[in-house]
Amino acid sequence: MAGSNTEIPTGKAEKNKMVPIKKEVKPQLKAAPVKKAEKKIPEVKTTEKEKKIPEENTNVKTPEEKAEKKTGKKISIKKIKKDTASVNISGSPVSTKYAIAICKFLKWKKISVAIKDMEEVSVLRKAVPMTGEYAHRKGKMMSGKFPVRASKEFLVMLKSLLGNANQNDIEEPIIIEAIANKGPTTYGRGGRVQKKRSNIKLVCTEKKLIKQKTKTKK
Repeated sequence: MAGSNTEIPTGKAEKNKMVPIKKEVKPQLKAAPVKKAEKKIPEVKTTEKEKKIPEENTNVKTPEEKAEKKTGKKISIKKIKKDTASVNISGSPVSTKYAIAICKFLKWKKISVAIKDMEEVSVLRKAVPMTGEYAHRKGKMMSGKFPVRASKEFLVMLKSLLGNANQNDIEEPIIIEAIANKGPTTYGRGGRVQKKRSNIKLVCTEKKLIKQKTKTKK
């Protein structure tokens, strides 16, 4: 065009001579983070009636403690002393034949002595006298046997009997009753094998009471 002073360069050399005009980049301002509105928790207002309600009294006092407060004297509760202590076990895994023989062996013995005897039986040092086709043993008996498994079950019973005697304040407890009967029938897996069970009862009393009863009978 004749009227314009600028001409567009056509050659590569002329294009390289031209200086590129740099554009001014304006810095972008970061927007401030918008704060979320915090939720206000409403305050729970207590009414006058709720304030007047007293807290539950957890320390409930017995009538004896109430009587102590009124009189100012300590009330001693009398403990009922029992003359005997017993242990009953039903369905013990012991043969009835062995249980009857051990009961005869333990009767009229002190519990401490009976525990020692059962410990010796479990270690095969002392035999329990039993009738039947058994070998003769050392001691004041004819035939006897070493029922190890049964002796361990009787040890548990004797220790619990001693604990019951101490709780009832029985001094020098002696076994006066030792009874063994056949227990409930139980079968093994598939019902092929019948397991041996027996019911056992042991009772003990003080040595003094036994002497008093024997004197009164005479």
